[in-house]
Amino acid sequence: MNKSTPIRIGVLGAAAIVPSALANPAQGVHEAQILAIAARDPKRAYTMARKHGIPRVHQTYSALLADSDIDAIYNPLPNSLHATWTIRALKAGKHVLCEKPFAANAREAEEMARVAREKGLVLSEAFAYRYHPLTARIKEIIASGELGKVQHIEAQFCFLLPSLNNIRFKYDLAGGALMDCGCYPVSLIRYLAEAEPTVERAEARLFAPQVDRRMTADLSFPDGRTAHLVCDLLSPRLFRSSLDITGSEGKLHVTNPYHPHWFHRLTVSGRNGSRSEQLGSENVYTLQLRAFIKAIHGERKLNTDPADAINNMRVIDAIYEKAGLQQRGT
Repeated sequence: MNKSTPIRIGVLGAAAIVPSALANPAQGVHEAQILAIAARDPKRAYTMARKHGIPRVHQTYSALLADSDIDAIYNPLPNSLHATWTIRALKAGKHVLCEKPFAANAREAEEMARVAREKGLVLSEAFAYRYHPLTARIKEIIASGELGKVQHIEAQFCFLLPSLNNIRFKYDLAGGALMDCGCYPVSLIRYLAEAEPTVERAEARLFAPQVDRRMTADLSFPDGRTAHLVCDLLSPRLFRSSLDITGSEGKLHVTNPYHPHWFHRLTVSGRNGSRSEQLGSENVYTLQLRAFIKAIHGERKLNTDPADAINNMRVIDAIYEKAGLQQRGT
């Protein structure tokens, strides 16, 4: 693929996340161009296209995938449609950046990975926080031994979602707190631990049958480390996004680890005393888009690849099972 011309991206759907996660960041990434969009409601597609300078509007998702000028697809459709349309995009020869959670369950994720591998295409889950320097700095502090031996990791992502008709509360669209905001703590815990956990306990509070509005889970690792996660779509506090790591010789706390470009604070108390740090303010979605483009050009490997996504979905499936709920998509 010619590196002198932008990677041309097609957008599946006019989801509310499109401007912040792709359209606005793309304006500052000359290696990418949003070429086309299609939505279930063509009026929404035309409105978004006019607002963000997207030159083409296709009448159907299939027509978008058939556009031979498109190199890559951004898939922000409801969770239940991630696998279907990602697989169709890959079979049409397009690289795919798929919104989190990657699929409705691990089985779907495995099928998505298989098709990407057979087609030799880049497929990435959109955990943009992974590309911010804050995340790298947390791993650096752990590796330095400043905290001693890590014993426990706790991650929370809770907020108040005021619209009770939101798709996040619909089981048939693979909704639920764990799927929407809980996938972030699962991802972050796994990434920092550099190992796959066992789900020891999980407890859900339900919004509707099979639909969790809140989920808590206790995890363990083979070397004795433990972890705890909390996610809530109807949080009594407006917003809580945090990470706490307890080591044998210190502690680390991060406020807002998942969207650190909005604001964040890292505090450490360990062998080297106590301090706070802030690690840059560049938009995580801009960093993610640049990484995705470089991966397409073969210039880097992504740590949000299908193998990582499958493992994240396996933990999510196991948490639902421990909580006595069905996997999404079943």
